[in-house]
Amino acid sequence: EEQIEQTENQISLLLARNPGAIERGSTLTEQQLPPEVPTGLPSALLDRRPDIRAAEQNLIAANANIGVAKAAYFPQISLSGFLGGQSTQLASLFTGPHTAWSFVPQVTQPIFTAGRLRSNVRLAEAEQQSAVVQYQKTIQTAFTEVSDALIAHQRLRESRVEQEALVVALRDRTRLAYARYHGGVDTLLNALDADRDLFQAELTLSQIRLNELLSVVQLYKALGGGWQS
Repeated sequence: EEQIEQTENQISLLLARNPGAIERGSTLTEQQLPPEVPTGLPSALLDRRPDIRAAEQNLIAANANIGVAKAAYFPQISLSGFLGGQSTQLASLFTGPHTAWSFVPQVTQPIFTAGRLRSNVRLAEAEQQSAVVQYQKTIQTAFTEVSDALIAHQRLRESRVEQEALVVALRDRTRLAYARYHGGVDTLLNALDADRDLFQAELTLSQIRLNELLSVVQLYKALGGGWQS
C-alpha cells in the first residue's frame, strides 16, 4: 500500500497535480494494446533525434559540408518490416561479410570546405575529422537502438499472444478441474493446483503486457519521437 500511494504521488507530480489518489480504470490486461508499428518506416525519422542533431551541429561548427555529409553517410532505408518487426535492410545494415552500409562517401565532393585554411591546417582538419567520426558513431548507435527496439517489440508481442493462449487453456483446465471435484471424481488438491497454475500464468501475462508497453516507449525514443512525420 505504501508503494502504491507513493507511485500515485509520482504520477500526480508528472501530471502537475497535487499529491493524491489516481482514478482507477481498466486493469492492465484490459487496457488497449500498443499501436501497430507500420511497415516501411523511413530512416529519415531518426534525423529528429537530439543526439544526431547535436552531432550534426558539431560537424557544422567544424566547417564540414553537412549537406554532402548527410547525403553521403546517412543510410536511406526502411526501418520496419512485416508486422512491425525490423526490416531486412535494417537487420543487415551493420552485419554480414558485405555490410549494407559502410561509412564511405558515395559522392565526389570533398567532406571539408574547399580552399586552404589560413593557419594551423592540420589541427583544423583533425578537428573536422573528429566531428565526422562522432557523427558516424552517433548514426550507427541510433540505427542499433532502433533495431533493438523493433526486435523487442516484435518478440514481446509474439510472447503475449502465446501467453494469452496459455491462460485461456488453463482457465478451461481450472473449470473442468472444479467440475470434476464437485462431481466427486477428482480431489480438491488437483483443482487447487489448476488454480495455482492459472494464477501464475496470469501474472506472467501481466508482466509480458507491461514489457510490451515499455517496448513501445523505447521504440518511440529510439525513433526520436515516434513514427509520425
